[in-house]
Amino acid sequence: MAGVPGLCALLLASLCGLQVQGAQALRAAGSPAGLTPSAPAGPAALLLRRLRERVRRLQGGEGPGLGPRAGWLQQPLDPFNSSDGRTFLQRYWVNDRHWAGRDAPVFLHLGGEGSLGPGSVTAGHPAALAPAWGALVISLEHRFYGLSVPAGGLGSTQLRYLSSRHRSAPSCAGGSAAASPEVREPASPEGAASGAAVLSSGLCAPGPAGAPPPPRICHLGACGSLSRAEDRAELLEALQALVGSAVQYDGQTGAPLGVHQLCGLLLQGARNGSHPEAYLGLRLAAQVVMHSLGQRCLSSSRAQTVTQLKATEPQESGVGDRQWLYQTCTEFGFYVTCEDPGCPFPQLPALPSHLELCEQVFGLSASSVARAVAQTNSYYGGQAPGATRVLFVNGDTDPWQVLSVTQASGPSEAALLIPGASHCADMAPERPSDPASLRRGRQSILRQLQTWLGQAKEERQ
Repeated sequence: MAGVPGLCALLLASLCGLQVQGAQALRAAGSPAGLTPSAPAGPAALLLRRLRERVRRLQGGEGPGLGPRAGWLQQPLDPFNSSDGRTFLQRYWVNDRHWAGRDAPVFLHLGGEGSLGPGSVTAGHPAALAPAWGALVISLEHRFYGLSVPAGGLGSTQLRYLSSRHRSAPSCAGGSAAASPEVREPASPEGAASGAAVLSSGLCAPGPAGAPPPPRICHLGACGSLSRAEDRAELLEALQALVGSAVQYDGQTGAPLGVHQLCGLLLQGARNGSHPEAYLGLRLAAQVVMHSLGQRCLSSSRAQTVTQLKATEPQESGVGDRQWLYQTCTEFGFYVTCEDPGCPFPQLPALPSHLELCEQVFGLSASSVARAVAQTNSYYGGQAPGATRVLFVNGDTDPWQVLSVTQASGPSEAALLIPGASHCADMAPERPSDPASLRRGRQSILRQLQTWLGQAKEERQ
């Protein structure tokens, strides 16, 4: 980072939605037009993304004092083709309330697969560090998400410019280096399921001779009929996401259910062996989650899911379901499955169901997805990315930590595994109720930053 105006301290949290984007010439603040209202209920298969957005939104309230400034960057649509003059506007936020000037550090929050609001530079651990460091805090919205969608919509031809290589090409304007996020193999089991083995009981399984599932079993919150196998699988994915989110965001502001609350509901009647009570607990858990999302029921129609994901008009909510599916189909995988022999869910073909969406929505075969994931891992190095001055932070209760770097490979590629912490808990705003292990983890992050920023300062002299 030598010679850069202000030290660009990149806080890169693996799989935390803080992924590397591009940045170019500044534009005055404004808002692109052409957005359409989002559908009231999202696909059940993407329930986990709905809950992620809720957690991020409730954690990202504006901090005290002056509000941040929004602006727009005029970006090349294809930074690898100098003859292509097409551009789009990419949103950013700036909090300069504590900035001490040119020689002070810059904390860059690189947005993930969703929209970014002002809380991205006023709330959370990076913003909390800014006063002590005199730091400038900047966030950059992910291209093709939120309000940073190029003109022309989200057709497949347009989405070709949504690769991780396009988004990371011109990152951290001013010339400093930024590490691209490491990418993992698809279809890895999500450990979230292990927290609620009670769910192995009937989840709308078909009756004898292919008869429709019993009505009682189907009162778990489904919006419509479950007579089709693909619709029953869709509902099961939503229920798996319900359990997964309780573990993934355990103890965090905005999470409708944590592990203890969920297990308390499910095991309420288990002491006397009452299966109906366990069923009622699951039904109540589904109602809690649906209420938190403003939904009356869980979409369980595979046809509706495909229809929504085929829509090429940007959605006002900025959740970005179509964009994220495209990235999983063309680069990442990241499919949540439960195929281990100890899996508490029925052994439905979850991976084929995920891959079928790639075919139905984008015309991409399962074999092409596998090749794309292999190419991505080869390009970035998989779990050995060879990065410099990157600290990979994970919580040991976060199901996604198995896909991250949890062992340091040298002083310039460090890793921190925080006991008892859930997904990206270190990046969330500090709370008096935070466990001691999380507070110690944040102190470790601070010490690592002090070391690297000190080294960078020496290099500039």
